[in-house]
Formats: sequence, C-alpha cells, structure tokens
Amino acid sequence: MGATSGAVWGRTEQQDFRSRVRGTLLGIALGDTLGAPVDVLGLDEIRSAYGAEGVLDLGFAHGRRGAVTHHTQLTLFTVDGLIRAQVRRDTGAWHPPTDLHRAYLRWRATQRDWGPDERRKEDGWLAREEWLYARREPPRSLLSGLGDEVMGTLERPKNPGELGPEAVARSGPFGLLVGWEPQLVAQLSVECAAQTHGHPVACLAAGAYAVIVHALARGEDLDAAVWSAVALLSARPGHQPVVEALQHAVNAVRLGPPNPVRVEELAGDGTADGLLAAAIYCALAADDVRLGLCLAVNQSGPSAAAGALTGGLLGALHGETALPPAWLAELEGRPTILELADDFAMEMTQGPALHSPAGSAPGWLARYPRA
Repeated sequence: MGATSGAVWGRTEQQDFRSRVRGTLLGIALGDTLGAPVDVLGLDEIRSAYGAEGVLDLGFAHGRRGAVTHHTQLTLFTVDGLIRAQVRRDTGAWHPPTDLHRAYLRWRATQRDWGPDERRKEDGWLAREEWLYARREPPRSLLSGLGDEVMGTLERPKNPGELGPEAVARSGPFGLLVGWEPQLVAQLSVECAAQTHGHPVACLAAGAYAVIVHALARGEDLDAAVWSAVALLSARPGHQPVVEALQHAVNAVRLGPPNPVRVEELAGDGTADGLLAAAIYCALAADDVRLGLCLAVNQSGPSAAAGALTGGLLGALHGETALPPAWLAELEGRPTILELADDFAMEMTQGPALHSPAGSAPGWLARYPRA
C-alpha cells in the first residue's frame, strides 16, 4: 500500500472534509434504515403496504424506527479499522488489509457475544458500544467469511462465488482516504472485499464504489467520479460487468425523469454490480437527498443495501447539512457515528502532527490501540 499525503489542510478544507465524512457515514446509515423495513419485499408488496408511492419516511424495523442493519455496523467497523491502520502506518508491520480484517473480526464477535467483553481492551471503544451487538440478519456469506482467523485474499478469497452487495455496501469509508491515490484506494477496497465476497464482480464493485466516493470527497461531481472509476477499472481483469453497470447507470439518467422501473432494471438480481448501478442512478437522477433515498429503496432488490449505497454517494457529494434533519433525529447510533466520523476526519487532516512528538497526542487516539 502507499502512504498518505503530507499536504497541509486549511481550516475551510478541514471543515468541508469533516462535513463530507459525516455526510458519507450518516448518509449510509439513513439509506440503510430507510430500506430496512422493506428489505425483503418486492415493489408490488411495498406499494401494497405503503401506498402507490411506496416508502417515503422512516418505518419500523427490528423493534424501532430508525434501526440500522449489518451494512451500517460493518461500515463503522471499516472506519475503525482504517483509523487504526493510519495510526500504525509508521510501524514496520503496517499492512492495512490486516487491520481491516481484525476490525471485521471484532464485528463478527458482536454477532456472537451477548455484549462487550471489558477484559479485551485491545478491542477498542467501538466494540464496547452495546447497541452494535444487535444481530440484524447478516447473511451467511459474511458470517462464514469471518468464521475463522484466516484472512481471505485476492489469491485465496473467501466465498469466491459470492456476488452479493455486502462488501460494496461497507466500502464507502475507503473512499474517504483522500490523501491516497485512487488506484491505492481501489486496491485496498478490493482486497478487503475478498475477505468475505471473493467473486471478481463483488470485489471490483467495492473498488469502484470506493473510487467514486474518493472523488466526491475531493470535490468532484458525481458524473465525473463515475467516469474516473470506469477508466481506473478498465485496466483490471474481469472488469466488464462492473464497467457496463456503471455506464448503464449514467446513460439511464438521460432517458427522462426518475423512474422506479429503471431502478429495478439496473438493480437486476440484487448483485453487487446491479445495486451499485441503481445507487448511482438514484444519486444522479434525484433533486435532493430524500428523493434519492426513496427512489433507491422502492424496488424489489435488497432495499437496505441500495439505500446505504445511495446515501453514501449523496452524503459525500453534498455533506452533512444536506441530509434530512427529521430522519437524523431518529437514526439509531447517531452519536457513535458522529464521534467516529470526527475521529476519522481528525486523523486524516492532522494525523502526522498528532502522532509526534511522542507523548503529545490527544486523548482520543488512545481509543484506537496500535496493537
């Protein structure tokens, strides 16, 4: 992997980046929770239950309004792993995929244990958040891919036939590594996808999503970000399905006003490339965040994943202030998400200064063990 940039951040740049980090993580969670109540319903069933326009507001799932699923849980543990990787980058054992694998194993423990184990200090603060121990119907591919200590790699991936959207849905935070080159962002996301979803389409979809978020976090518009991802992926073996999905998404926007039928067509069977295309279409076609998220979840595929992907794009594009305040007020885990987002933004913008001289680092860094 490459090193982070040593660029100096101005105050305005720091504030803008912090807003985009918050927007990305909160947007993922909002789309996830909006789609959670209808995740297994077809479009006709959604309309039968919610009316002709489908879902227009947060609903009840997992016993409450605003509940998130495993997509948000894993996104947060991705951020936790990335912060630890950044903190450890000056050590001789620096290997970000390993840091992410350890983070995903910590998430796996939340799906097995009744609650935090206070004796395991190395797990860090996120693993002690009791609300994250709720089991929100994670698919078998996630649990089996993380069922032992062996890390899947591109050479020996876990679940090599798995095409589901879970890996791409947790890959937004890789795009927030704005000091990294896009090729390295894509590579890390692809390598980490192989830890649970080893099919090339699932891995490359994760890389594409990370690269698109990376461009948005640096201030590019969405259309340009998608074409940057197409150019980058075109050099990789097995890129055709993902590149074609990205191209179809952009071309669909030119066919007229936002249309749920087009979302259904793009999403297809709910594979990683199809849901990525649907999310891009929804983010490009919608006039605002609320419309984009509603368009994403009102379809017959995995609605929570589609909403999460769309929310990450819109949050990275527009920042925190564009997200619906009434929805944010009901969002499960919002304080945790904000705290993690701010820690990540601080690490990315001020990390080198925070790490030296020895002993001068702020207290929050101690919550991310270097071991």
